[in-house]
Amino acid sequence: MSAQQVLSDESILLREDRDGVVTLTLNRPAQFNVLSEEMLAALQEALDDIAEDESIRCVVLAASGKAFCAGHDLKQMRANPRQDYYDDLFARCSRVMQAIVNLPVPVIARVHGMATAAGCQLVATCDLAVASESATFAVSGINVGLFCSTPAVALSRNIAPKQAFDMLVTGRFISSAEALSFGLVNRAVPDAELDRILDTLTAEICAKSPVAVRTGKAMFARQRSMSLEEAYSYAGNVMACNMMAEDASEGIDAFIEKRKPVWKGR
Repeated sequence: MSAQQVLSDESILLREDRDGVVTLTLNRPAQFNVLSEEMLAALQEALDDIAEDESIRCVVLAASGKAFCAGHDLKQMRANPRQDYYDDLFARCSRVMQAIVNLPVPVIARVHGMATAAGCQLVATCDLAVASESATFAVSGINVGLFCSTPAVALSRNIAPKQAFDMLVTGRFISSAEALSFGLVNRAVPDAELDRILDTLTAEICAKSPVAVRTGKAMFARQRSMSLEEAYSYAGNVMACNMMAEDASEGIDAFIEKRKPVWKGR
């Protein structure tokens, strides 16, 4: 694939491939990159394609313009006032969120400007998030009479219940620093440093064994829904299988021999 490719006829989603890192950029800046039907479809197609490509090591989810994502397209939703339409829309959005979780490689949100409602849900859904210091976050559906129920699923799995419910029931914006203290983002960095720090993070991930990273992401997500006893049993089996990979042998030998490992990807 070329360095940058438009993934929809309306250029609403851009894809850039570089050194094993795929950057997907939401590209409806005038609409604050809302998750319209078309955007959800473009994201689903891109994520499905990435899931099948073993050469990809990491995904960055970014956005153009002044905002990361303002959530669902409220004008589009009001133009279709039917419950079957809403059921289908939220089901499609949930599939996109679960596709991010189920993607075999880490997904990092690159957050600038505001991330509200389903946009905040996107941040919470990603495995990691790096935000500019000027970024703000909210699940603000409550302000228009709509409790952000689907964003609540991702948010409540990222931060403490009382903090999550506070955001959900008040709709208040929190700063990047607050998001960091809550655990919603991993780093809150100066705006001018956002891309440099993000590049450092992706380089760190790409320097690791692709077998270990893919194994680890799947294991980490699955064990969270298990009891402690089940989780340890499952984790032990995963680790034993991981030890049988060529990359594990190479990594341990390299450590003993005090040299840099050469990953084989198997």
